[in-house]
Amino acid sequence: MQASQFFISTLKEAPSDAEIVSHKLMMRAGLIKKLGAGLYTYMPMGLRTIRKVEAIIREEMNRAGAVELVMPVVQPAELWQETGRFDKMGDELLRFKDRHDRDFVIQPTAEEVITDIARQELRSYRALPKNLYQIQTKFRDERRPRFGIMRGREFTMKDAYSFDRDVDSAGKTYDAMYAAYTRIFERLGLQFRAVAADTGAIGGDRSHEFQVIADTGEDAIVYCPTSTYAANIELAEAVSLIAQRGAASQAMEKVPTPGKSTCAEVAELLGLPLSQTVKSLVLATDETNEAGEIVKSTVWLLLVRGDHELNEVKAGKIELVDGAGQTMGLKTGFRFATEKEIVEHFGCKPGYLGPLNVKKPVKVVADRTVAHMADWVCGANEEGFHLRGVNWGRDLPEPDLVADIRNVVEGDPSPDGQGVLAIQRGIEVGHVFYLGTKYSKAMNATFLDVDGKPKHFEMGCYGIGVTRILGAAIEQKHDERGIVWPEAIAPFTVVICPVGYDRSEAVKAAADELHAQLVALGVDVMLDDRGERPGAMFADWELIGVPHRVVLGDKGLKEGLAEVQGRQEPEAAKVPVAELLNHLRARLQLA
Repeated sequence: MQASQFFISTLKEAPSDAEIVSHKLMMRAGLIKKLGAGLYTYMPMGLRTIRKVEAIIREEMNRAGAVELVMPVVQPAELWQETGRFDKMGDELLRFKDRHDRDFVIQPTAEEVITDIARQELRSYRALPKNLYQIQTKFRDERRPRFGIMRGREFTMKDAYSFDRDVDSAGKTYDAMYAAYTRIFERLGLQFRAVAADTGAIGGDRSHEFQVIADTGEDAIVYCPTSTYAANIELAEAVSLIAQRGAASQAMEKVPTPGKSTCAEVAELLGLPLSQTVKSLVLATDETNEAGEIVKSTVWLLLVRGDHELNEVKAGKIELVDGAGQTMGLKTGFRFATEKEIVEHFGCKPGYLGPLNVKKPVKVVADRTVAHMADWVCGANEEGFHLRGVNWGRDLPEPDLVADIRNVVEGDPSPDGQGVLAIQRGIEVGHVFYLGTKYSKAMNATFLDVDGKPKHFEMGCYGIGVTRILGAAIEQKHDERGIVWPEAIAPFTVVICPVGYDRSEAVKAAADELHAQLVALGVDVMLDDRGERPGAMFADWELIGVPHRVVLGDKGLKEGLAEVQGRQEPEAAKVPVAELLNHLRARLQLA
């Protein structure tokens, strides 16, 4: 490829609305052009990288036995209504009506459509297992699109959906997809971790995220450096930091804490470690009638140690059996209690709350560590006062439930007992889910099993953010000069930078010959024939991030030398022109 035939549009400065490194560099390198909020045109340079990412994904998905298809971007609403997601998904799901006043959606994902295909086409156990995938445009109507393609509204995703006849077979398919994803991200040249994750809005029982490691990542990844344990912080198990509860050694007393409404302030006032305090968080659950009217609300008091934070995902999984033998909890949805509800139940505004002397019954859930604490400090349910020397059993009943409800912190014991936990930042670029029968039951998607009876499909779904990978790769690897692409997905592998291409016949001849030789070897090579000054030419290709640069100039050619430099190499190597092709073959590991 010659630069004069290609489309190169680099910028010296990033647009003012570009917030993070990947957004700035993709705009400056001419990979993307903004069309509107969260909407980008992928320019030729960026599209080359996307196509390379897609090629690796296709090869590994096909190798794993998946079969490609393409489903429409526009989907009939009635399929989403079958599963209930048309109403539940919220404003991210873009809904519209056609000229006949029929409801449609722009797909953010395709579980409903693929399940509809399966219930029509996969009628017998003999047709299973099947794994169908697509690489297709998705749209999510983000409330606040930001960070360029990292949180845009329109994007490209690879989504796959598997159908199996039983749980065991579905588990094998899940494992095969997990292995395929591992190979994909290894081939992409990215540093990543696969971590256990919450299933979120997609649903299901088993889930792993594939996270690209980057200091600017939005997600916190928890792992044990001395074992294989890894999880998203939303799912990472927090063990009790106290092996067993100690005996009470203090009398409980009410102490004045005027104007001190946080655990940190109270601990400082009382001269105690923050870890001796207990934080109170008040949630509520509502029961509604068929008309959607609230008929009953239950208030929940969640207790975590003062130096810990509540994990809302874990809180959303709380369940307990009440006195009547009925299961209740936060699993069906919760909210933070209103100030009115708090005052009604505790007789006090937030800031001085605790589990003692409540005005109305509340369900008390203690974190594992709190359940083992002795002589702790909490609010007295009276403004300006706290209680110190509080102990379970003596001063208040045991909690209704003890559960893991906090975020882990660095240095916590690993749940597998193999060391301590560390935390690093990551960017989610892939996710695998075991769905079970969540969608097949909702849509009555069945097949005839070996006994001739209908059975619901066991399903899995597996997504990769194709365009998001570009942003994640750049966030992971860049420097002050620009992008540092992994070689597998760089738009070009080699750039030939001839100094004086438009002025020197010798330079032009040498550059053209090398270009032709590399093309013949199947190398993605760019010949910069624009006649740019060396400084401007080098700056462009460093910004774009091409892994290998060859410089040819009159002076060097007279000495029989060319310069070869890797994108991250501090200095160029002088290579005899006669040996240049072989040098590049070895550098690029070509046969």
